[in-house]
Amino acid sequence: MEQGMGMTGEGKLRAVIFDLDGVIVSTDEFHYRAWQKLADEEGIYFDRTINERLRGVSRMESLAILLESAVRDYTEGEKLVLAARKNGYYRQFLDTAVSSADILPGVMPFLEACKAAGIKIAVGSSSRNSPTILERIGLTDYFDATADGNDIANSKPHPEVFLLAAERLGVPPGECMVVEDAEAGVAAAVAAGMKCLAVGSAAGDPRAALSAASLETVRWQRCQGLFE
Repeated sequence: MEQGMGMTGEGKLRAVIFDLDGVIVSTDEFHYRAWQKLADEEGIYFDRTINERLRGVSRMESLAILLESAVRDYTEGEKLVLAARKNGYYRQFLDTAVSSADILPGVMPFLEACKAAGIKIAVGSSSRNSPTILERIGLTDYFDATADGNDIANSKPHPEVFLLAAERLGVPPGECMVVEDAEAGVAAAVAAGMKCLAVGSAAGDPRAALSAASLETVRWQRCQGLFE
């Protein structure tokens, strides 16, 4: 059930910035399977509990978490090779399994409500695979702007990706709302000076202005009310 904290803000809602994986489409299982395959090949213990720590952070930071269980040290060059291998496995899954059918429930009505209200929309994702995912689900040209891991030096919880998305939209941070499903993403939104709608596993994060199980349960008027 949707829950709000009754926060108010200056200005009005002019833009919504969406995280991609876990908000618009779920490829979490593919990430997990790719990391698990890499870990098995390297003889490193990895499970779904460890995998939860990888949500919303960059590929290299995720690799660092995985390597905490390694029995030997890896050079920087070896780490780059490992990260590339994992991404190769992940992209294989994307190429063979992801389609528009994987867009999460409630996403398209919510996006359409934004457009009907004259609200600009953008993707703000730490993933460097965002272009591939958007193409696979048929939404490449749907958004007014995108900012992703190919554009930034600092991944979430740093606010860079959301600030860049807002800049590309031409909207001040204080008039943007972020939709996120990871704690690192909620932290990034708050650090950017934006209100956050937390969904999925991040629902209930006390830093978020609004929480919901999924976009399917969110009333659009409630989001607009955060800025009144």
